[in-house]
Amino acid sequence: MSGKKKKAIVIAGSRGIGKAISNELIKLSYQTVSTSKKDLDTSDLKQVEKFIKNHKSADILVLNTGGPPAKDFKKITKHEWIHYFNQLFLSLVLMLQKIKIKNNGYVFLISSFYIKEPAQNMMLSNSFRVALTSILKTYSKDNFKKNITTVNFALGPFYTDRLKELNPGKTKKQIGKNLPLGRTGETKEIADLVHTIISNEIKYLNGQTIF
Repeated sequence: MSGKKKKAIVIAGSRGIGKAISNELIKLSYQTVSTSKKDLDTSDLKQVEKFIKNHKSADILVLNTGGPPAKDFKKITKHEWIHYFNQLFLSLVLMLQKIKIKNNGYVFLISSFYIKEPAQNMMLSNSFRVALTSILKTYSKDNFKKNITTVNFALGPFYTDRLKELNPGKTKKQIGKNLPLGRTGETKEIADLVHTIISNEIKYLNGQTIF
C-alpha cells in the first residue's frame, strides 16, 4: 500500500482469534488498533463511548468479544442480563452506528454457531449474538452502495482460552475428539480466511453468515 496507511480496529484483539486476525492485518500493512479488556471493557458503556470518540473512522472493523459463562437459564441474574447485554450487544451496536467505515471497507463479526444451534446452558450468549446477527444483516443492506462488506463468522470450537474455560480439565485432544474433523479449529485458520477476503478484495460475501 502506498501513501497513508489504512486503519483497522480489532475489538478484543490481544489474544486468541482477535490477535490472530490483528497479526494478519498488520501483515497487510494496516495501521491496526487492537484492544484488550484492560483498555476497553465492552460491558462499560462509558469506556465504549470514549473509545468511539477517539476512533471515529476505520477501513476495517472487527467486532469480537469474550463470552459469558455457561449457566442454567433459571439461575441467570438480572445483573448478568444487563452486563452481557452491554458487553455482547449494545456496545457493538454503538460501534456500528458511530464508527464510520470508509468506502470499500469491511466489517467482520466474530460470533458463534450457537446462533444456529442454541445450547441449553448458553442462553446469555445465544440471545445477544442472535440479536447482533440481525443488526449486522440490516447494516449490510444499508451500506452496500458504499461497497462496504460485512461478514459474520459463526464459529464452532476454536482452540482459545475461551474454549478452555468452557471445558475445564480437558486437553486439546479430548475437546476435539468428538468434533467432525476430530480436532478443534486453529485461530490461524480464521485469520487466514480474513486475510484472503481482504487481500483478494472479495466483496460478494456481503451480508453472509459463515458457519
